[in-house]
Amino acid sequence: MKSLVLAEKPSVARDLARVLGCTEKKKHSIEGPQFIITWALGHLIELKMPEDYDKRYKTWKLEDLPIIPEKMDLKVIRQTFPQFKGIEQLAKRKDIKDLIIATDAGREGELVARWILKKVRWKKPVKRLWISSYTDRAIKEGFRQLKPAKQYDALYDSAVCRAEADWLIGLNVTRALTTKFDDPLSAGRVQTPTLGMIIKQEKEIQSFVPKEYWTVHIQAGNLEAEWENQGEKRIFSKEKANAIIGKVRNKEAIVKAIDRKEKSEQQPLPYDLTELQRDANRRFGFSAKKTSNVLQGLYENHKIVTYPRTDSRYLTNDLASTMGDRLEALRSSYKDDVQPVLKQKVKVLASRVFNNQKVTDHHAIIPTEQPVRLSDLSQDERKLFDLIAKRFLALFYPAHKYETLRVTFETAGETFLAKETTVIEDGFKALTRQQDEKNFKSLRHLKQGQTLTITNSRLQEHMTEAPPRFTESDLLARMEKYGLGTPATRADIIEKLLSSQVIDRTNNRLFPTPKGKQLIELVNDELKSPELTAKWEAELETIARQKGNPEQFLQNIRKQTKRLVNEVKQSDKSYKAHNITGTKCPECSSLMKEIKGKDGRILVCSNRECNFRKRKDPKLSNRRCPQCHKKMEIHNGKAGMYFQCRSCNLVEKAENRKKKVTKREERQLLKKYTNDEGFGNSMADALKAALKDKK
Repeated sequence: MKSLVLAEKPSVARDLARVLGCTEKKKHSIEGPQFIITWALGHLIELKMPEDYDKRYKTWKLEDLPIIPEKMDLKVIRQTFPQFKGIEQLAKRKDIKDLIIATDAGREGELVARWILKKVRWKKPVKRLWISSYTDRAIKEGFRQLKPAKQYDALYDSAVCRAEADWLIGLNVTRALTTKFDDPLSAGRVQTPTLGMIIKQEKEIQSFVPKEYWTVHIQAGNLEAEWENQGEKRIFSKEKANAIIGKVRNKEAIVKAIDRKEKSEQQPLPYDLTELQRDANRRFGFSAKKTSNVLQGLYENHKIVTYPRTDSRYLTNDLASTMGDRLEALRSSYKDDVQPVLKQKVKVLASRVFNNQKVTDHHAIIPTEQPVRLSDLSQDERKLFDLIAKRFLALFYPAHKYETLRVTFETAGETFLAKETTVIEDGFKALTRQQDEKNFKSLRHLKQGQTLTITNSRLQEHMTEAPPRFTESDLLARMEKYGLGTPATRADIIEKLLSSQVIDRTNNRLFPTPKGKQLIELVNDELKSPELTAKWEAELETIARQKGNPEQFLQNIRKQTKRLVNEVKQSDKSYKAHNITGTKCPECSSLMKEIKGKDGRILVCSNRECNFRKRKDPKLSNRRCPQCHKKMEIHNGKAGMYFQCRSCNLVEKAENRKKKVTKREERQLLKKYTNDEGFGNSMADALKAALKDKK
């Protein structure tokens, strides 16, 4: 009898198969003496769409909303149906005694596996592989310590609640807004309050009125001090600033107080996903999504970092015994940094990092015991791994120690302040070879009561600055603060806002589009609130910890859905698409809208039932317009390929060609049938030649 192992991806299945001795490769599995490894392709199963319950829902109508099925059903995703059928056939084999879930050890990974088991009607025992890295050692250890799947039932319940809540609220409110205001308008449980935060920041920027202010500086030899009054250095009256300059010019300054303090900065804890995304955005300009993708490659393909989608920055106590092996894995690539640690017998100086109480499903992201070869990594992978490795190595280095010196001067009844910082011990900051502290020695010779002659005094003019637009780092911090989404989903939320064109990104700064500004005014006040979404996320986490009631949660979500949809239906607000152009749709004559697509600007029909689209700057064919003799544009329409003259708007359908021509087919046709064998040089000639050849 054999065990069926279900991995989340083919690449992971191959790793498991290699470690477990499975060598017989088949279309949907890899088989060995004890195990049969199969895989999902991400999600194979999804919640049914409205039209799966009733075909009339395929057409979006406001009067049909809200759509709330009595029981949410599942369906196989059409694109991955063959792999599901392969798993289903394996599940029926009589020589299989049990199944081991080996999908990602998290909420979504649990959902991927459980929905497949539910759909194949699995009745045999189920175990769970729960590991934080895919090194050979971790896999072997994980299979020696398989957990009962029942131990993760609450995590599955939480995942189902999350999926159904997003379906009920996101789908219904999106359909309600889209049909009410006749434009694609997307809303959701997490994306809407996230958009709300970006727009709130934009309003503060737009309403900001800059003000002039001045700072006053005095100089005595090479020593400089700045005017201060009860912590305030800015002076908003130029007359007052000039008066201070007049009072202190060429006067003597007395050293009133010298405050010297030794301070230390503790070693930073290792990264969780959100903190790593923020740091990569600040340092390299990586988007949150890019960081997630690169990190997944380090985890899954190179196997040199632990599980990425974690929300903890601590380690469990049992990992203390593995620190030596992890350092050895880094030795060849980080020799200068690792050698001093090995001399100190691998002692973790930041002992606070070991705390079982602060680790939930997974510990912080740290290097694995897999030896690292930086030459095998891409440039982006090296950058990200370097952050993780240096943050890990910092645990073995002492705290950073420095001294601050604060000297207070008094002259003509005014107070001035000078500061300097001196590094005592680099500690963990030696890893970055960058010191922000200034090592001036200009204040060290001063003594209390000493008198200095002011040799120069000056005003410096400034303007108050508006708050900056959010970077992704800033937005991730806000999302984390308010509990919007999870470390695993926040990057996708930001990308969804970008793809739905309610926000845009320029120079790593996020700002709302005209569409986003209108949408936030139309959407329900309740749905804009970060506090409400944070409450939902907290409830989902409570369910995952076996302390919440999933049925009660979903009942509340259903009530909420009805209320939100009714509010949209009764709304008296108006909406005007900001991107309507004067161009008419060649299919239905409605006006076209201009949107930003992956391949540049495209025109989309404003009639949602038509939804015709074309590139704003389409390719020109060699076909000439019969009226003005200019080259005609080439387009793919619903009824097939056609030519259009931009000058006189004449439209001609390509003869005998009803099927749409893909870009690849177009290239092949032109290559084969134009400027060759006397067939001419236009797409129409190529189509005629192709038809003749086919006959």
